[in-house]
Amino acid sequence: MARALIDTIPESAVDEPLIQTDAAQSVQNSASERLVHDMTDGILRPEFSRDSVNAKKKAPVRSLFRLPAEKPVLLPLFEEPKVTGVAEFFLSPPKQVAIEEGVRPAVRGKFIFVGAEKFYIRGVTYGPFRPDEEGCEYHDPETVESDFAQMAQNGINAVRTYTVPPRWLLDIAQKHNLRVMVGLPWEEHIAFMEDAKLMKDIEERVRAGVRSCAGHSALLSFTIGNEIPASIVRWHGRRRIEAFLERLYKAVKDIDPGALVTYVNFPTTEYLDLPFVDFLSFNVYLETREKLEGYLARLQNLAGEKPLVMAEIGYDSMRNGEEKQAATLEWQIRSAFGSGCAGVFIFSWTDEWHRGGFDIDDWGFGVTDRDRNVKPSMAAITKAFSEIPFPPDLNWPGISVVVCSYNGSRTIRDCLEGLKRIEYPNFEVIVVNDGSKDGTEAIAREYPFRVISIPNGGLSNARNVGMRASKGEIVAYIDDDAIPDPHWLTYLAATFLTSDHVGVGGPNIPPPDDGPTAECVANSPGGPVHVLLTDQEAEHIPGCNMAFRKAALEAITGFDPTFRIAGDDVDLCWRLQQRGWTLGFNPAAMVWHHRRNSVKAYWKQQLNYGKAEGYLERKWPEKYNAAGHIPWAGRLYFKGFEQLLGSFRGRIYQGTWGSALFQSIYQPAPSLLWSLPLMPEWYVIICALGIFSALGAEWSPLLFALPLFLFAVALPVVHAVSCASRLAFQGSSRKERLKLRGLTAMLHLMQPLARLLGRIKQGLTPWRKCGVASGISHPLPVPKTFTIWSEQWRSPITWLEALEDGIKGLRTVVLRGGDWDRWDLELRGGLLGSVRLLMAVEEHGGGKQYIRIKTWPRCTPAGIFMTLLFAALGAGAAAAQAWFACGILNGIAIVFMMRVLVECSSAMAAMAEVFRQSKRETQ
Repeated sequence: MARALIDTIPESAVDEPLIQTDAAQSVQNSASERLVHDMTDGILRPEFSRDSVNAKKKAPVRSLFRLPAEKPVLLPLFEEPKVTGVAEFFLSPPKQVAIEEGVRPAVRGKFIFVGAEKFYIRGVTYGPFRPDEEGCEYHDPETVESDFAQMAQNGINAVRTYTVPPRWLLDIAQKHNLRVMVGLPWEEHIAFMEDAKLMKDIEERVRAGVRSCAGHSALLSFTIGNEIPASIVRWHGRRRIEAFLERLYKAVKDIDPGALVTYVNFPTTEYLDLPFVDFLSFNVYLETREKLEGYLARLQNLAGEKPLVMAEIGYDSMRNGEEKQAATLEWQIRSAFGSGCAGVFIFSWTDEWHRGGFDIDDWGFGVTDRDRNVKPSMAAITKAFSEIPFPPDLNWPGISVVVCSYNGSRTIRDCLEGLKRIEYPNFEVIVVNDGSKDGTEAIAREYPFRVISIPNGGLSNARNVGMRASKGEIVAYIDDDAIPDPHWLTYLAATFLTSDHVGVGGPNIPPPDDGPTAECVANSPGGPVHVLLTDQEAEHIPGCNMAFRKAALEAITGFDPTFRIAGDDVDLCWRLQQRGWTLGFNPAAMVWHHRRNSVKAYWKQQLNYGKAEGYLERKWPEKYNAAGHIPWAGRLYFKGFEQLLGSFRGRIYQGTWGSALFQSIYQPAPSLLWSLPLMPEWYVIICALGIFSALGAEWSPLLFALPLFLFAVALPVVHAVSCASRLAFQGSSRKERLKLRGLTAMLHLMQPLARLLGRIKQGLTPWRKCGVASGISHPLPVPKTFTIWSEQWRSPITWLEALEDGIKGLRTVVLRGGDWDRWDLELRGGLLGSVRLLMAVEEHGGGKQYIRIKTWPRCTPAGIFMTLLFAALGAGAAAAQAWFACGILNGIAIVFMMRVLVECSSAMAAMAEVFRQSKRETQ
């Protein structure tokens, strides 16, 4: 079998030099020396410095007398690309998408498409101008004809109006291949919700405006509002404003169901939650590139899976000069598209502007003056618009796309078709067939990609084979059930070019035509998610859409083959961050990712995810809390899951008297109290309360558990129903939507149970033992003092760090004391017991030191409370001669007490083992 593996892997996958720089070449050579063939199964496996998750051999203990190793340095691995002034590869220019009858713009993920072509909005705002005698705010057809012709000549493809234009303006726009974002004006600047008649009148005027433009081929979208002032939002309350805007949205859809609808927001009311709009639009005026790009990253995360359009950006030439306006508009356009925006509108086409009954004469935001004379900014925006989303002549790195598949014939064809449509100048595709038996290999060989077939060895092993065979500087991974956006690699590469991140990920969005069950799964918890530390830096990127510098992958010897199905991406991200490196996130580097299309498949997926969590906890115990969960430092982004009662806990930063220019909603960090009903272990609590309620038949005081049992059962049900009821299933009848919401609620309830069963199978439970590995004797958990005589002086901090490092070598979770604690380290034995440590250093001159370390066991308050509670209940049952209940309750009390002793003893054993190894090494 090993021979067969060698025959099916190209020679380049093993022996070909991959990185040309000296530093990276040394990493490659080192990785090659560690690459071995497992002769029993023919699987290509890298050797890992950390012990395998399933290894039974005790981990070596770091001596207390050794200093902690320094972290590897990033910079020697990655050299800056050599700039020659001549690019080797070029991006294709943006496509011109012609207007066709019956082909309307549509939202697909983070972008807008017209038919099969992606449509980048390159627009300007237009008008309103002083109305004529008939009330027309757009001059005459001759003026509009001249303006629109000049726009088209300069690469502009869209126009935004603030009022409803006459139909003839749309006809002229169509003639010049311009699409129009039509504003539906109403009285946003007054307290309009104080008058019910006015609200109804606003809705009727919106409907009338839509009727006048509905169905026109030049129509891009409708805007149902523009910058409702913050004081008005505060006056009415954001929820009432959101409800009214949804009312207007539905009014537009009633008249023109196929039209795109948006609301144009601005930073002062950023907190408005409008999930019903087709895409997010913002007016943003920031005059430094760093601030604009930082804020765009925030807006992209607010937009989630929808496109983000800059409805206004601009710069005043009257106050800043025309040359400065030109330079500013150019970088604003490039920053907007580089940040993943679906489009930009420059404010404005001309300095001529009329508002509130007056001509505005004291500014010059136009790219032409009031007489339509062209400013220098026209050439700047023409050049920028012709080079979107990025300049074509950057030094684009070579990228190797790796697709790993095991029996993926159902979906891999869509994936490979998507890879054929990739618009990137320098990439290759490697398909690793991981022992499939369903025709996957035959499908893959129909495409002009490299295909490597190996015996089934699991996902991580397949990813390592693909990485070893790759020739690019970047290795991008995509699942066989995912479809990339045409510019997927472009946005990934741009992030690598502009940052030091070693890995970059992007969103994975469910396709809209996957079927009703898959749509319910997409709106349920447990899917692949990204975790962000900031708007641009990630803590975790999911495996279906991730890319890494190849040198970094080689430096950590790739993926851990222990993780055969799931968990490999989490482990890899943690190992990269352990080196001191960072991960990035680009919201525009999107892929379409199929969700499971049956309840059975969803159940199996969540079960496997639970098992993977168990494997991860064995390898990374320090990443998990005592309850067995990962306390992510960043924020999780995914659909179908809202923290219990979270909608009532957010706070809006408004500034004193509502004066803040940037007003945001902030959610407090989720506490254990709020999160517990959503955890898999909540089902254990329900089961326990059910047992106590049943025991109430023999001893009536235990019936107090019955209302708690009912409450515990109702809480996740209410949460699941609440989440499902907020979802909008498009294109379905009311009865069908009710069924889909019911299925989604059921999946919300199933997911924690499946995770729980998977975790239990791998021993990941709150009652697991977090202390030292088996094979080490467990002493009685009593206070004990250890001493060390040292002839070499070290600082107390260095002693504690070395001690902490030695304890971690035993895979024991160790916590540091805080600023107000009278202890230095705490060794966690489990959920109920631990050992704390306090160190004192005696100085004896000449660099000699006498180290005293005092340890004592600690039972958590929860352990004490539960033991006393069940003991008291058992005594009460005995007094009532309810002997069966007495036995059960006292048995539980004894179990809690013994558990505390075992966990404290386990932690004490870890402490003793560290000192035992240290003394053995000094003898």
